[in-house]
Amino acid sequence: MGASLTVADSKRAFHQAFPYVIAPLYRRLVDELLVELHLLSRQKGFARDALFATGLTQVFDSFAKGYRPESLQEPLFVALCASAGFDAAEFRREREAAVQMVGKHSLEEVRGWLSAQGEGAPEPIAGVLEQVKRPDFHYSRLFAVGLLSLLQQAQGAGSLEPQALQASAHEISATMGLLKERVDKDLSLYAGNLEKMAQAVELMEETVAADRRRRQRQAEELTARQEVSAKAATETPALSGEGAASEASETSPSSEPAAPSASR
Repeated sequence: MGASLTVADSKRAFHQAFPYVIAPLYRRLVDELLVELHLLSRQKGFARDALFATGLTQVFDSFAKGYRPESLQEPLFVALCASAGFDAAEFRREREAAVQMVGKHSLEEVRGWLSAQGEGAPEPIAGVLEQVKRPDFHYSRLFAVGLLSLLQQAQGAGSLEPQALQASAHEISATMGLLKERVDKDLSLYAGNLEKMAQAVELMEETVAADRRRRQRQAEELTARQEVSAKAATETPALSGEGAASEASETSPSSEPAAPSASR
């Protein structure tokens, strides 16, 4: 992106690419990622790599879970990335390559590569760790999330408790040259916010389901009332010709004159 572009320019570009109403539950996610991507794109020491791509896609996919309509979830991610001059599809490819590579190795192997700052590691992990060694390397919370996400993909990681994996990420981050305190804070905030988001999505879905049931019940009650009214209308007997004549003869005055009274 051009050096003169501002956050407002990025927001304008985003809304042009994604001209849809965003539910309040997801607006904070969109705003935070939009601003973060804009600022990172202007940092001289920032370099996009597989670790960053993994962290970004993991954060978006986790917090955008439940976004409706679902068909707009990926276009939302594409618009966010494009607003800062990034390619969402490329981020997806980089993450997939890293996940597939890590998934072929044990957790201990992956720990060893990261602790040794890339020695013996295959790509793209070796390239990631080379970036971290740079003196002008610019850290982002998305690197911490990416580190944790890749550890979760290693063989044997599924048998560990989430807290144990997070502790491993904390330890490895220090040997990689990252600030352990910063990584601890970022991963703790990520886990806490993810739990809150999951609860909010669950509440939203329950509310939507309850509203759907209420409207369905009202529609069924209206249909039932209409059926009762229609049935009552068809069952009301119309007066037949004979019945009408009989009723008329009973109610109309006699055509014969009354007999005169006797005179005295």
